[in-house]
Amino acid sequence: MSGPRLRPDHRDSLSSFQYKGMVASKWAMIRPFFLILTLHSLAIYLFTRGFLLTRTELSSFSHCSDKSQSPCSIPSPTNNANASFLGDHPPKSESNGQCWTRPAVDRLVIIILDALRFDFVAPSFFFEEKKPWMDKLEVLQKLASNDRTSSRIFKAIADPPTTSLQRLKGLTTGGLPTFIDVGNSFGAPAIVEDNLIFQLANNGKRVLMMGDDTWVKLFPHHFNESYPYPSFNVKDLDTVDNGVIEHLLPSLLRDDWDVLIAHFLGVDHAGHIYGVDSTPMIAKLEQYNNILEEVVQVLKNQSGSGGLHENTLLVVMGDHGQTLNGDHGGGTAEEVETSLFAMSLKNPPAPVATVLDKNYCHLDLDGKKICIGTFQQLDFAVTMASLLGIPFPFGSIGRINPELYALTGRTWETHNQCAEKFGSHSTLESWMLNYVNSLCVNTWQVKRYIDLYSMTSVIGLPAEDLRYINVLYSQAQGSWLDIMKFALSSENGTNIRITDNTASVLQRQIDSYSRFLEGVAELARFAWTEFNLMLMGFGLCVMLTSLCVHLYSIRTVHGLCKSYYPFSGSSASLRILTVIFLVAIRAVSFLSNSYILAEGRVASFLLGTSGILNLWFSSDTGEVAVEDLLFLVLNIIIRFSIESGISKETIGSSSSIVHSFGSTGIEKGWSLMIGLLELLPILALSILVVLIYIIISRNSFGKRLKHFYTMGNILCCMLMSVHWIVESNIIAASEELKNFGKTFAPRIIYSIGLLHFVLLALSLTINKKYIVPVSNPTDALAIVATSMLSAWSSTILILLGRQGPNVALVCILGAWCITRLKWAAQVDAESGTATGPIFNPMPVLQWSLLAVCLFFYTGHWCTFDGLRYAAAFIGFEHFNIVQQGILLAIDTFGVSHIIPVLSIPFLVISKHQISKKKHPDGLLFINLTQAFLIYGLITAFTTTLTIICVTIQRRHLMVWGLFAPKYVFDVLGLLVTDVLICVGSLFYY
Repeated sequence: MSGPRLRPDHRDSLSSFQYKGMVASKWAMIRPFFLILTLHSLAIYLFTRGFLLTRTELSSFSHCSDKSQSPCSIPSPTNNANASFLGDHPPKSESNGQCWTRPAVDRLVIIILDALRFDFVAPSFFFEEKKPWMDKLEVLQKLASNDRTSSRIFKAIADPPTTSLQRLKGLTTGGLPTFIDVGNSFGAPAIVEDNLIFQLANNGKRVLMMGDDTWVKLFPHHFNESYPYPSFNVKDLDTVDNGVIEHLLPSLLRDDWDVLIAHFLGVDHAGHIYGVDSTPMIAKLEQYNNILEEVVQVLKNQSGSGGLHENTLLVVMGDHGQTLNGDHGGGTAEEVETSLFAMSLKNPPAPVATVLDKNYCHLDLDGKKICIGTFQQLDFAVTMASLLGIPFPFGSIGRINPELYALTGRTWETHNQCAEKFGSHSTLESWMLNYVNSLCVNTWQVKRYIDLYSMTSVIGLPAEDLRYINVLYSQAQGSWLDIMKFALSSENGTNIRITDNTASVLQRQIDSYSRFLEGVAELARFAWTEFNLMLMGFGLCVMLTSLCVHLYSIRTVHGLCKSYYPFSGSSASLRILTVIFLVAIRAVSFLSNSYILAEGRVASFLLGTSGILNLWFSSDTGEVAVEDLLFLVLNIIIRFSIESGISKETIGSSSSIVHSFGSTGIEKGWSLMIGLLELLPILALSILVVLIYIIISRNSFGKRLKHFYTMGNILCCMLMSVHWIVESNIIAASEELKNFGKTFAPRIIYSIGLLHFVLLALSLTINKKYIVPVSNPTDALAIVATSMLSAWSSTILILLGRQGPNVALVCILGAWCITRLKWAAQVDAESGTATGPIFNPMPVLQWSLLAVCLFFYTGHWCTFDGLRYAAAFIGFEHFNIVQQGILLAIDTFGVSHIIPVLSIPFLVISKHQISKKKHPDGLLFINLTQAFLIYGLITAFTTTLTIICVTIQRRHLMVWGLFAPKYVFDVLGLLVTDVLICVGSLFYY
């Protein structure tokens, strides 16, 4: 690993300063890489601290005694010394279950079906086209149709990002999610701010939880009893669900709980692995339908007078939706739209229809009306707290949902004390009075939270928006006081009767409170995150400084190149300007959200444009090279693959088909198409093995090391074949073979790759001749680069799944075309030597664009729903944040960063092999430094434009759903690129 040195006969051609720089240790060459890495790390740290700040979590908690501070209490005309809460008991009645509101339900059953799409629950006649996964939860549809006054389907709207951790946190706190929490999705920290679960436990409610173990991580000390099951093995569709089923039905017959939470995960995992339109998904939905039928039956059997579930509320809901590919995390309609079904065992009176039937309704096949309401998940915590009669979470900014509030029969009752004071009312007026009272408390709570947040937060909320909110609040509370003063008249000094049109008066008050609460929610969604513009500015300045350092380093290395060959010409300048133009087009496209969504197609278009330019530059020779045509054909294949989503959708479909055959026991009579789908990856893998063998055998490895690397790679490919065959159920394998193929085969592959890497590092450190027995620096560099790729490739291939061999072949063919460009060779011939990347940066740009295309080709996207979580569990059944995090990172950045960066030496090696002139030893490493710097500059420049983009678009509607994830992926990709360049330089120089 000694640094590059010049032969004595070339020393005279260099100045003293240049020569000293060249004969210095390798650190003289790689020092700029570490400086650039440091600057990038600092810039990203500063900008991220300014851009992705979370909202301030207040340490305040709500208490029953806080009610006395509420303006919702008015003096009683019969006894001004006492205060009463409208429609409620006085504060002193807390011991009877009364707190902020009168409890409307005695028990609450919450069943969460993770990743429950809206069209899983809503009847198919609400949609233009019926899909195979629709109408599988028939029990919920029948209840909503037959028991319209006590059962209702809602379209529930979640706030992005739609990761499970953030959704559970939002559901229980009543606040909006913060983007930075996405990083905690794999290791959920305990929630420290006020939340629904804390209020339940603090007010004597007994909570029973079963299912997803994320609940016990978020609330480690709040459950009276819990049955958690590991949730991150997305390949496991049944463990969590079976555990919930085991405890759910028996628990419904027990009286030692007040709130039951059951969290199923099968649908979420089936979506991640197989997609929505798959046999396993439909089987899961049918299983859930059977379970829900049993749950409903048990509840109804115990709902009679004095029964265990006489006044129980059942809620079946999703925490978020999912795309057709089974992904979630972003802000698309498929991801944020989920379902909520509610059924009250205590039927409300007939006038409930006046509240419920204001929504979207259709007639089912039997001619019965079925209506669907709308529910904001932001409203869940405060609505449940109101129905249970506990304090609302201090940080909740939601509104008590009127439809869900109306489903419960007790909200339609007028308390005796209330009847004495306000006289007789219609049933509807009694409900409206109760709802107004609850909204009054709701509004007061949100206002005091906003006031405290504005005073204690570092930046707070915009002053103009706060003034607007204060006006809405004053109007709402002022109108209520006016109603109490002028719309209430005394009769015989004993009763208070609401005169005029009572319902219209109360409806106007409901509208006033709703306007305030909706205004606060809109303000929070617009300006919740606190942007520290100073830190963002410092981060951007450091990033721009790093670009200057990059350019200066390239200029310095370019000066060393001139000592070997003075070169100038319009053709070189034209190529450099062309590269700058293409890089600028891609970088500027990030200013548009549409182009970010189409980033894969943009990169493919630019790669194709560079291929056409290859033909144009090659036209000077009067002939068209085969590599140029093959490169264009390859780009067309990549483009169509990106367009059709081949990497994820087809794999999911194929897997689901295979799964359906395996699950029904059909192992014979396979159709030819299905057999080919399973055998093609293995065939491609065989071709790949031959190519690897040829590449390794042609390199001048040490004899023992060559055999070790050859046998290691062949063994890895054989183990991959076993793994895929066992997973696909092509053959009837024993349990031992299945366990080996699914668990031990991938682990052996990981171990072989790690052993290759460690052996390479030790060989270069202790005795370089053991691995590089040649003195030719070009051959030596080829050996080390091949060894490095050999260490990483097998792990990356198995994580990519069955698409891995095809991706590898595309990558190898693309690299071969780029390194064999005919017009590049012509430039070398003109100068008589290898000019280096600075005079011809087009291959480096194509290398970079090919890497971007491969990222999208393999089914990744710059959003969190683009992460292929299943890859993290290849070879493992249980979740460990370190090992699963490493595997997920390798899968995400494998073909787009690790392989391309570590392959850069081949760009330089090919040029030196094409050139007919013998080069000084040091020139090879100067050219390699140029290639690394140019590749890093392209990545850094596009990332800088991403940073500028998110700065400009920080108030854009899609900032958290699109721009922020793009920023996270780009800056992580830049850091990975910098680290790989530093590591590569340590191995290659």
